[in-house]
Amino acid sequence: MAEKLMQAVQYDSYGGGAPGLKHVEVPVPTPKDDEVLLKLEATSINPVDWKIQKGALRAMLMPGKFPHIPCTDVSGEVVEVGQQVKDFKAGDKVLAKLSTQYGGGLAEFAVASEILTAARPSEVSAAEAAGLPVAGLTAHDSLTEIGGIKLDGSEPKNVLVTAASGGVGLYAVQLAKLGNNHVTATCGARNIDLVKGLGADEVLDYKTPEGVSLKSPSGKKYDVVINCTTGIRWSTFDPNLAKNGVVVDLTPSPRSMFTFALKKLTFSKKRLVPFIVSIKADGLKHLAQLVKDGKLKTIIDSKFPLSKAEDAWAKSIDGHATGKIIVEL
Repeated sequence: MAEKLMQAVQYDSYGGGAPGLKHVEVPVPTPKDDEVLLKLEATSINPVDWKIQKGALRAMLMPGKFPHIPCTDVSGEVVEVGQQVKDFKAGDKVLAKLSTQYGGGLAEFAVASEILTAARPSEVSAAEAAGLPVAGLTAHDSLTEIGGIKLDGSEPKNVLVTAASGGVGLYAVQLAKLGNNHVTATCGARNIDLVKGLGADEVLDYKTPEGVSLKSPSGKKYDVVINCTTGIRWSTFDPNLAKNGVVVDLTPSPRSMFTFALKKLTFSKKRLVPFIVSIKADGLKHLAQLVKDGKLKTIIDSKFPLSKAEDAWAKSIDGHATGKIIVEL
């Protein structure tokens, strides 16, 4: 019997940017015993996707092989399940996080591990769901696991979110406010009203002296900083932190790793903690429920068809998207 084929977008080597993406026809993948085969409806692009193409994670053996179909954050419909899959059946609408090493999101079909797949409520669109896995859980877990934020509002704190109009930042502002925290945010001037509208109490234009210094207009010291950008030195964070303040660094660099080690060695009460999220199905389910309940929004910058995936890729690399960039299948 002839092999079933699908449309996909892939690249054959490191480098190349958007022009390096190729539209191809490849076989539909077959799910393993613990996997589900999804007919994809939407995929979101994260910065890590094109950083893998640039070779930034080559030392971690990413991608796992060439050619590589990139992107990992998807939503769609289950069309086939492996023999050991218990929680899903054909026809179920889901969101999922695909393997970072092997990707697969820029295609008509993809396989996902059952333990990285969650049911998608009918009230949540495919595009909204596709934005959640990496960006949404990075925001959620950095706040709760490292920052000690209680989303039930029982222990309000002062929170700073840098680059608050990006994919992670917009979720972080909303989740921090959900916990009744005082939120200060930085972003570009054109996005100040959007970030305020999502609940931020104070918003600083990152290009102004106030934005560069990160000082709270109300004079508050930050208990938690969710740092979604690069290039801010510890000497800028330090005077703005509360006595036991913590900076959660979502874009770790050699400089920040040195600061992290130094703070541990000197038993400093003020800390900088590099953070890379670990995706779990329960987390995906929780975020999807928050979206269903109207407590969390996926802010979508733009949508592209698979035939224009290279335009979506270029827009992400450009770095000025407000929210998530979605490829619709």
